[in-house]
Amino acid sequence: MTTTDKKTSPTDVPVGVGFRSERGPVLISLMLATSLVALDSTIIATAVPSVVKTLGGFAEFPWLFSIYLLAQAVSVPIYAKVADMFGRKPVILLGIGLFLVGSILCGVAWSMPALIAFRALQGLGAGAVQPMSITIVGDIYTLQERARVQGYLASVWGISAVVGPALGGVFSEWVSWRWIFFVNIPMCFLAGWMLWRRFHENVVRQPHRIDYLGAVLLTVGCSLLILGLLEGGQSWAWDSAVGISVFVIGLLSLTAFVFVERGAAEPVLPLWIFRRRVLVSGSAVSLAVGAVLLGLTSYVPTYVQTVLGAGPLVAGFALATLTIGWPIAASLAGRLYLRIGFRSTVLIGGAVALAGTALTVGLGRHSSIWTVGIDCFVIGVGLGLVASPTLVAAQSSVGWAERGVVTGTNMFSRSIGSAVGVALFGALANSVLNASGHPDQSAAAVNVASHHVFVAIVVACAVMVLASVLLPARRNQVVV
Repeated sequence: MTTTDKKTSPTDVPVGVGFRSERGPVLISLMLATSLVALDSTIIATAVPSVVKTLGGFAEFPWLFSIYLLAQAVSVPIYAKVADMFGRKPVILLGIGLFLVGSILCGVAWSMPALIAFRALQGLGAGAVQPMSITIVGDIYTLQERARVQGYLASVWGISAVVGPALGGVFSEWVSWRWIFFVNIPMCFLAGWMLWRRFHENVVRQPHRIDYLGAVLLTVGCSLLILGLLEGGQSWAWDSAVGISVFVIGLLSLTAFVFVERGAAEPVLPLWIFRRRVLVSGSAVSLAVGAVLLGLTSYVPTYVQTVLGAGPLVAGFALATLTIGWPIAASLAGRLYLRIGFRSTVLIGGAVALAGTALTVGLGRHSSIWTVGIDCFVIGVGLGLVASPTLVAAQSSVGWAERGVVTGTNMFSRSIGSAVGVALFGALANSVLNASGHPDQSAAAVNVASHHVFVAIVVACAVMVLASVLLPARRNQVVV
């Protein structure tokens, strides 16, 4: 079977919408559901002072971000496998339901520990919504259309990156920080109702043997490794007993997981994924994309505010150019990979992103906001030409029954890359700040630290380009 994937129209796929005219409402509902996940990734950032003033627990507030990312990342592979067994619709509706309940509970939280726990529930919902949205797009749109439609989903993240922090500030200052969660309620109901009414699946029902042990081992192993990367050097020292134990137990759990999967009737994460070149190389590319993306979103605003002296809103718009370039390029990527192939498209995108990251190395204390914005826009264009074709190539290499797992693996790789990037770039920045004798983050010290981080991002981008070389040269070389 080749990448043309026999299923070239919505009516040919075993799961999807019955008529072409129904795809519009389904896409709108998927974009709405995606906006829930995207907004809650950023909206709470500007509300932290108000939250801490009400609930206390200043030392614990970073967990509001970490626990959300952790719960979302570790649940993706499990949701992806369940979707391949029982269909996409029940999984994404479950995700929206969990997100709804989590949002309500977050809005009525009475303490910081309670809010952290309810953020984890939100993360579990987001872990189903994001991969299922992209998987459903892969089901109901043809190979020629997928990159363009994924560009629409990517644009939701771009808009949310700009709107989220501003909306969080407005609610915190003029209403209450609790409304940053309550606002999700009507959006969840609308997205769920539209999917319930418009998205129809034709899933062949058959008995399945759920791999419970594999799911537990994968969740424990990945949770501990991601937790160690996110909190190492912050909540505990890297070489402390806790820091070492987290990684050791995590690695042992994943080792046991591999042995369990080899004998499982229906493994939660099939090991054949790691034997197919297009999937391995695609996951490696996504790993690097995650690192590059988190590195930029974490340090560009800090550089703009501390070194250039701009306000939070200006810093947000400077970074937003990245999320503007991404969907524009993603929408054009479909035409490009159909003409020159997946690998050539990704290599072009990688070269553009590499050039953009190299430009950031030249940023200094006298650079302009416009220069930062242009650099980020170039990087966004490059990543848009990388991420969409890589995912489409992976999805197109399998049939419906495996597309969820493949999509989930690709997105899980990006989450791992984000966690690794946060850990490595954070350790690098902190070491530079401490060595400079200005751990108080003065403008001069932050300028030097940002420079080192930008150099590291260039290296991560170069790794992404090298991984892209392993992709198949032509579309018809993507074989199962």
